Amino acid sequence: MIKGKIAIIGSGAVGSTTAYTLFMSGLVSEIAIVDINRNKAEGDAMDLNHGLPFVSPVKVYAGDYSIIKGSDMVIITAGASQKEGETRTDLLKRNYVIFRSIVDEINKYCTDDTILMVVTNPVDILTYVTYKLSGFSRRKVIGSGTVLDTARLKYIIGEHTNIDARNVHTYIVGEHGDSEVPTWSLTRLAGLPIDEYCRECGQCDDINCCKDEFYHQTKNAAYEIISKKGATYYAIALSVRRICEAIIGNENSILPLSSVIEGEYGIKDICLSVPTVVNAQGASRVLELPFSDEEIAALRSSADTLKGFISELGL
Repeated sequence: MIKGKIAIIGSGAVGSTTAYTLFMSGLVSEIAIVDINRNKAEGDAMDLNHGLPFVSPVKVYAGDYSIIKGSDMVIITAGASQKEGETRTDLLKRNYVIFRSIVDEINKYCTDDTILMVVTNPVDILTYVTYKLSGFSRRKVIGSGTVLDTARLKYIIGEHTNIDARNVHTYIVGEHGDSEVPTWSLTRLAGLPIDEYCRECGQCDDINCCKDEFYHQTKNAAYEIISKKGATYYAIALSVRRICEAIIGNENSILPLSSVIEGEYGIKDICLSVPTVVNAQGASRVLELPFSDEEIAALRSSADTLKGFISELGL
């Protein structure tokens, strides 16, 4: 069975873990790995291939950019890490130069039939950069967005309420970063609004205080993990796999990934995360859900924050 091909640009912690989750998933027939450190990419490919007797058949190999030709998806995890004392703008400018080189190579070997997924942070801005540099259609260029942030919030709520996190329904929208927005107006457990559920179970003396704490934990989760182990990569790799499942399976799943917004929620010409129908076409349709007035205002403020950084790049 021919299941398709995914290329991964960048074989660092996130890229190699993403390759591993896809290798284990049985989703694809080929995984191509490209990294500026060719030996690292080849080592990852060898290491994965030695596990082939334990998984569904999949061809894993490393090489230069020419091996990405024919990919159904290209996942970009490469980029510079922030140095001590470096501003976010300085990091952005360095990653802009890196992405310009990466996208030039992608354009040599891939057409608009390929879906480009950006995972490198700051993901929303670099997704927009990739969209502008590639010339691909808006639905074909996506970022991992707040799929992970949403999963973190679901986990935290599930732990507090002793409910399976898969049965917690909510979204984090906007920037994958400090201006992200929790959509409490749409948060449901067993079909009940979270306020009503918590009144029923009697676990919260003040649900508003709990929601503030849930949001604080969600927004700062990456900082805490990085302070403890240096990087985050397991959960983001699983988030990327989930997005790949929706695309490869043509699922029409609704995920809060980052894509180009063109008028939805009164926002235009920026990439950020809102609930989106995801299928074989990529970001097939951005949904306009009935967020509260406060949430929409916060979402627009998040968009303005991102546009400020975009303007500093001259785009």
